[in-house]
Amino acid sequence: MLCAISGEAPEHPVASRKSGNVFERRLIEAYISENGSDPVTGEDLTTDDLIDLKQARLVKPRAPQLTSIPALLSAFQTEWDALTLEAYQLNVQLAETRQELSTALYYNDSAQRVIARLQKERDEARDALSRVSVTSANNGVSHINGDAMQVDGQGLPDEVLAKLESTQQRLSATRRKRPVPEDWATGDSIANYDVKSTADTQFTGAKSLGVDHSGDFFLCGDSDGTVGIFDLKQGAFSTRSNLGAGGITHGTWVHDKAVVATANGAVVVTQEGSVQAKFHQHAGAANAVAAHPSGDLLASVGVDKSYVLYDLHSSKVLTQIFSDSELTTVTFHPDGHLLAAGAVDGSIKLYEVKSSQLAHTFPSPSGGVPVVTLDFSENGTWLASGYQGQSSVTVWDLRKLNALKTLEMGTAVTGISWDYTGQFLAASGPGGVVVSQYTKSSKAWTEPLRKGVSAQDVKWGARATSLVALTADGAVAVLSA
Repeated sequence: MLCAISGEAPEHPVASRKSGNVFERRLIEAYISENGSDPVTGEDLTTDDLIDLKQARLVKPRAPQLTSIPALLSAFQTEWDALTLEAYQLNVQLAETRQELSTALYYNDSAQRVIARLQKERDEARDALSRVSVTSANNGVSHINGDAMQVDGQGLPDEVLAKLESTQQRLSATRRKRPVPEDWATGDSIANYDVKSTADTQFTGAKSLGVDHSGDFFLCGDSDGTVGIFDLKQGAFSTRSNLGAGGITHGTWVHDKAVVATANGAVVVTQEGSVQAKFHQHAGAANAVAAHPSGDLLASVGVDKSYVLYDLHSSKVLTQIFSDSELTTVTFHPDGHLLAAGAVDGSIKLYEVKSSQLAHTFPSPSGGVPVVTLDFSENGTWLASGYQGQSSVTVWDLRKLNALKTLEMGTAVTGISWDYTGQFLAASGPGGVVVSQYTKSSKAWTEPLRKGVSAQDVKWGARATSLVALTADGAVAVLSA
């Protein structure tokens, strides 16, 4: 009797009730404890199925087997056969594993395609939703709510077109002949500007300043919907009011009226702290507002990829024009015939206001970084732009439709502002306030001022004799000689 596992004569032989095979008790019990089956047939086997066998204690030793060349060749053949069988089993397992992997990759690819299709359908649904215009059941105009809405891209009324035409002719006729006022600041005087006063806004979420035409009143708003107006002559805030219309994202002036854009999509027109009109045209947050040079029109842009034109005289929405990207900032040309809107993809879109048509698109010079600030120069031919996290300001030439100059400010630009004469370009950022000067006679750029005042936004005061900066900690700092 030989053990079916070791091939040797067992010291304590046992036999399986099921298969009849003989085993060494020590070996079969170890195998059963680990596998629970018969090592020969693979059937379930327990120790209760084992029967002790009686045999003589003296066992005749096995005769030596590998004592001749034929015996060695037979052993080698046996080993080769075992290796061949093992290689065959490994190849079978490899083929099964490859098949399972192929199936898993197929299911993964199918899942990715379904996800991509659903994401595309979601984006298309969002874009379609952003283009939905709700028409009020009441045909009358609500002065407070601004509910009267127009169809997307509708042409402007004749009286508005006449106003745009007359404003452009009146302003462009004198632009090139306009002299620099005698009491205007010079590069030498600006070089001596330093922080002379600071007023705490108590606004922790203020992001921008809006200056009126006189250069004496500055508008800012907080993330809780509170609006404050800083009086430069008094050096303090003259008005504080909470509009209850969501966080203030941007603000501007239209004559003596303060206009703000809010995070809930409303555009609110106020005067001395009281609401004069409120428009809800954007599907999503309104990112910025701008006043037309005529003083009767207003534009806003929002996350719904559109700009909206309003008539403040009648509190009506004139038109809503959609683009292919979310719009982050907006400004009017000094003559009022062009509207520039910065996009989240870094492009700048120029629209003809009268026709509401896209006239030109300036590509992103910084690899698709969102535009955070725009401002036209008073010479009517330049447009300055700043980009999120970028330390340079790009000056675009509207005549040649290309980038005229790139000014390195040394700080991430968050706000820019041209002065009335178009000589000085101020920029603000976490690293400070920088003023660049263009000298027409030499056609050269210089830097008369660089101050380490961390600021979110900066605007020129009256006659450029001061700079007003909204600091990063929510205060208004006045820089002057």
